[in-house]
Amino acid sequence: MSKTPSNIKVITTNRKASFNYVLEDKLEAGMVLTGTEIKSIRDNQININDAYVMIRNEEAFLINSHISAYKHGNVYNHEPGRTRKLLLHKSQIQRLMGKVEAKGYTLIPTQVYFKKGMCKLELALGKSKKTLDKRDKIKKRELDREAERAMKYKK
Repeated sequence: MSKTPSNIKVITTNRKASFNYVLEDKLEAGMVLTGTEIKSIRDNQININDAYVMIRNEEAFLINSHISAYKHGNVYNHEPGRTRKLLLHKSQIQRLMGKVEAKGYTLIPTQVYFKKGMCKLELALGKSKKTLDKRDKIKKRELDREAERAMKYKK
């Protein structure tokens, strides 16, 4: 899948996902949305930082995501924190279900974007990082920054 700027418009990314999880297998899914939800997403009013995907009865659902109420909506506005159904093939859901149950993976949404006018969600299989791994990553990042500063002032 080539992500060219001409056909994909990224709305939001989950930056905490790569920090808290080791992301392995990425997958694209459609979402079942109402009219006011899609209008709010076009206004960048979506938050997926604390969201996750759960599989129930061989259907995938996006849980704990927040799409703000549409500012020009009226009594027909949507509920901001509702559970949203994801559109995946049955074989994809079964493969994901097997990995989640057997190997202890979690399904994490990583990105929301528009592709050919349709709202898509990128989700990834992730294994939780240990606290020690997170500390090592922070320490390495700080050392790299200090080295860059030292090289900058040396010139």
